[in-house]
Amino acid sequence: MTTPDHVPVLVLGARSDIGRAVAHVFARTGHPIQLAARNVRGLEAMRADLALRHGVPVTLHEFDVLAIETHVAFVDALPALPGIAICAVGLMGDQGASERDPVAACLVMRSTYEGPASILGGLAERFAVRGTGVIVGISSVAGERGRATNYVYGSAKAGFTAFLSGLRNRLHGRGVHVVTVLPGFVATKMTEGMELPARLTAAPDEVAEAIRTAVMRRRNIVYTRRVWQPIMAVIRLLPESLFKRLHL
Repeated sequence: MTTPDHVPVLVLGARSDIGRAVAHVFARTGHPIQLAARNVRGLEAMRADLALRHGVPVTLHEFDVLAIETHVAFVDALPALPGIAICAVGLMGDQGASERDPVAACLVMRSTYEGPASILGGLAERFAVRGTGVIVGISSVAGERGRATNYVYGSAKAGFTAFLSGLRNRLHGRGVHVVTVLPGFVATKMTEGMELPARLTAAPDEVAEAIRTAVMRRRNIVYTRRVWQPIMAVIRLLPESLFKRLHL
């Protein structure tokens, strides 16, 4: 089964590197694009470039993932209910800051789990009433097991992964498909300055192409890159007595 051609694609977190790449990948294949982000007027140049380069309608929509009380109105104001909604919102933050400051930790958790779950849950309900739609949540391998070096961010991603899994199971048979994307390292502004192993690090365009393929083929869970799937299988199987000594 494939996604109907040219349905509108909503990109939540369009300012992010992955969000930009996703917008180009779907616009290139003829989908109208709805770009959503905070201070979205700053994306006018991106909107114009997408429309000119790919010849599709592209609209801008102000969106604050933390302002949960505005999410219903945000969906109501869209020019059309999208056929595909992709959430590229998240905040890694700094683990040390999160350990010292509960406000910083809550910002990471709300930006990475609570807000994304709220907006995707609302969209999923609209899709279910209509009987069609695809939800894509970009989670992370960081949520597969709590690591000492990023457990605040990882815990939020773990919650988001579980939410997407439950949503996918609840909506099975109702015409709505839910895709969970689990990237490993991605070369973005968020990871700039970090020493990332080349074999394990994807480019934003690579993640975007994997998302498009997953949508078209109705895949449930996608690792980018694929090498992360066996790596995380091993990490999940490690006994806690050993895992806690690794200080990953």
